[in-house]
Amino acid sequence: MKFGIDRLLEESALRAPLQGQRLALLAHPASVTQNLTHSLDALARLPDIKLTAAFGPQHGLRGDKQDNMIESPDYIDPVLGIPVFSLYGEVRRPTDSMMESFDVLLVDLQDLGCRIYTFITTLRYVLEAAAKHQKSVWILDRPNPAGRPVEGLTLRPDWESFVGAGALPMRHGLTMGELAGWFVQKLALAVDCKVIEMQGWHPKLAPGYGWPQAERAWINPSPNAPNLSMTRCYAGTVLLEGTTLSEGRGTTRPLELFGAPDINASLLIKNMHDIAPQWLRGCSLRECWFEPTFHKHAEKLCAGVQIHVDEFIYDHEAFKPWRLQALAFKALRLQQSDYPLWRDFPYEYELDKLAIDVINGSPLLREWVDDANAHPEDLEFLASADELAWEDERSAFLLY
Repeated sequence: MKFGIDRLLEESALRAPLQGQRLALLAHPASVTQNLTHSLDALARLPDIKLTAAFGPQHGLRGDKQDNMIESPDYIDPVLGIPVFSLYGEVRRPTDSMMESFDVLLVDLQDLGCRIYTFITTLRYVLEAAAKHQKSVWILDRPNPAGRPVEGLTLRPDWESFVGAGALPMRHGLTMGELAGWFVQKLALAVDCKVIEMQGWHPKLAPGYGWPQAERAWINPSPNAPNLSMTRCYAGTVLLEGTTLSEGRGTTRPLELFGAPDINASLLIKNMHDIAPQWLRGCSLRECWFEPTFHKHAEKLCAGVQIHVDEFIYDHEAFKPWRLQALAFKALRLQQSDYPLWRDFPYEYELDKLAIDVINGSPLLREWVDDANAHPEDLEFLASADELAWEDERSAFLLY
């Protein structure tokens, strides 16, 4: 198959409208060609392309920042001599002077298919800036490695943030090109937006179900996204960032496991199966022990649970990571009603809201967990209604 960047590099007819234009590239470490060349370097080698700027989202253009919520500076690329502007530093939205540096912005970002992934918000912000400054945006499309399934509550009104760019469910099932189309319509943007579509993407095809495992190497789009297993779990395990439980940062399996020194993992797994076994299909849970080298519970032995979505275990349509993680919280709360579960700290520049609510786009999940009288059917009722509505809404924007 071919990604958008590969088609742009190979098909001169696609590049023809770009001749004589000043180009900028928005990219990150996973923005590579099929032969693993970074997109910025590959574009710079083309004689008919004139690069005048580049942009980096969270974690930087080349992946200079390893931990979460660490800002990147602007700099001059030492080889190309062009400015590299950070959209996760002093600003989140491109400034007027940044927008003056190009005519066409190429966006080549590998997403994980989850609303909270900040590259989605950066996409929205550059589309809005392009509409304001009458610039063109070309999306060089890439696969959604989590595939087409939809899951989670829709972000509620007045809950937009840098990890919530719009009224999307947690797992949206769109590519970046398709999301661009949704943003343009949803926000009524008068912007010249073109998608260079992929060729040969089959999101229902095993074993990758979204990611072409036999044809593409996995490159971390962010430091703690090391493999496809993490991607499959992420729409659920990202909720852990709003809790006192470790999400496995500081281990070699981040966002595939969770735990803490003061929980009973074996009992937790049993209680999860007792409460809502229907939310645990498509994967296997294993009790484990881990000691994070940094981040939450650093250098402390944690009792934990690893979510296994290996190929011989995984059921793509049945697996519900968001429900699974919500169920883990519920089981822990029922075990220890006073457990200090919710982490209170500034999360992605939201200072007056609990992180778990910012992540979910409303307090609904937290309230369900904390309500001793709330049952799985109550959360299922809310989530399934949102999911059905989103599947209907997104159908108009599917390109594949």
